[in-house]
Order: sequence, then C-alpha cells, then structure tokens
Amino acid sequence: MNSSEIVLSSRRLTLKVIDENYADEVLNYFKRNEKFLKKWEPKRSEELYTLKYQKNQLRDDLSNISKGNLLKLWIFPKGDNKIIGSLIFSNIVRGCFQSCYLGYLLDEGKVNSGYMTEALEELIRFLFEELKLHRIEANIIPENKASLRVVEKLGFYNEGLARKYLKINDKWEDYIHMVLLNEGVE
Repeated sequence: MNSSEIVLSSRRLTLKVIDENYADEVLNYFKRNEKFLKKWEPKRSEELYTLKYQKNQLRDDLSNISKGNLLKLWIFPKGDNKIIGSLIFSNIVRGCFQSCYLGYLLDEGKVNSGYMTEALEELIRFLFEELKLHRIEANIIPENKASLRVVEKLGFYNEGLARKYLKINDKWEDYIHMVLLNEGVE
C-alpha cells in the first residue's frame, strides 16, 4: 500500500496518512484532548505527550501501513491543517479472513457534529471497494453512547459482549463487539 497517495475527501473533511512532519500537530491534538480521551483510552505514559514519541509513532505507523497491516488516517476540516481526530484500522488480516479492527478518536469539541460518521463513511467505502476487505470489527465500551451511535448509523451490528476485554485506567472493562460486513465481496 503506497501510503503517501492515500488522501480521501468528504463534504467537510480531508482524511490523510501523515508523516513525522505533522508531529507538532499530533502532539497538540493529544495535549488538547488529554482529559477527554482518558475516559476511553488505556492508561498512557507521559511519553505520549512528547514530540520525540509522536515522531517515532508516526514513523512506525508509516512502516506498518506500507506492510499492509495498518491504515491510519488523520482527520482535518477542509482547508485547515488542524487535526481533529484519527481513524485507525489495525490488525488487517488478508487471506481467508479479510478483516480488521476499527478505532477512532475525535476532538472533544467536535463530538456530536457528524464528523466521525462522515469520515468513517468515506473510509469504509475505501476499505470495502478499493482494499476489498470483508469485515470491520469495532469494540466499544457500553457507556460510550456517542461512539455506539456512530457505528450503528453506519450499519454495524452487535455480535455480543466481550467481558473484561481491555484494561482502561487500571480497570478491566466490558466491550460491545460491533461488526460491519462487506456484502459485496465474494
């Protein structure tokens, strides 16, 4: 996958793979949303909030994207270089599985704006039509009602509850396992 060519566009957003030249903006995003994301994310090291960490992470992301096992795009409002979120499709498995896991983050000030639904619609189209994936899985904490609404609007269905699935802030949390199938793939 040639990551430098992946730039998608929706009505209000630009979605693109970025490199370490955006490390300052990524760092700004995480600092700006530190308190908001803490509720939904695993416990993070203070290292996350350093420029060195972000540069290394962006290099690692590009390496994994080029290997085809990750696709991470950052969300920008059209005509603006301010990052407002990211979409992460990880553990991309080919062969007889053709599947991946979905994760996403959005700026606290942009929640309930329709941005995440709009961004995911465009990227899911790309994954299903261009990459020919068959299955996208998203695991969401039951209390994260906004996140559940996003995937439900996009047609994901509930495959069940994964008990004590991830450790978030030193507590094992249950997750709802949501799935979207590409009915157009043979």
